[in-house]
Amino acid sequence: MTRIVALLRAVNVGGTKAVAMPALCNVLTGLGLTGVKSLLQSGNVVFGCNGSADAALETKLEAAVGSGIGVQTSFFVRTAAEWDTIVANNPYPDAARDDPSHLVVMAFKSAPAAKDLAALRAAISGRETVSASGRVAYFVYPDGIGTSKLTNAIIERKLGLAGTARNWNTVLKLAAAVAAAGD
Repeated sequence: MTRIVALLRAVNVGGTKAVAMPALCNVLTGLGLTGVKSLLQSGNVVFGCNGSADAALETKLEAAVGSGIGVQTSFFVRTAAEWDTIVANNPYPDAARDDPSHLVVMAFKSAPAAKDLAALRAAISGRETVSASGRVAYFVYPDGIGTSKLTNAIIERKLGLAGTARNWNTVLKLAAAVAAAGD
């Protein structure tokens, strides 16, 4: 049984794509996934499955949520081991310790290209910093996220990738939830 973290893109934020977490869990349980649990209201789910965390699973989840609850959104899936690596590879341990709500991890379906990451860094006009590792990028917003000019739209445009972001507090809660799912 593979334990999975699944992130939905742009649900229950800013009034967009309202998704009831119990309905989401019911749809995923109907696919034969086990121990389906949501975390918070922003589209975070952990579960077990007999398959792998790959593009085929993302496509299956996207189709099921589209037909089951009428919401078209992207899923970003990672195994428990991949999620542990995301936590371990955090290049900003001071931000994680001192200001975890301003440390953000953004998941993508593929790794950002080095040239695109360089273009993103060049576009940063404030004190924000970014580092990438595989299919995730880590962002520090020392002056706050809401007032930053480094928006998701700029990030996605510069990287040429759609993604979904979670702050460090949520990343750690997901790590604990997926670890508990294996007990």
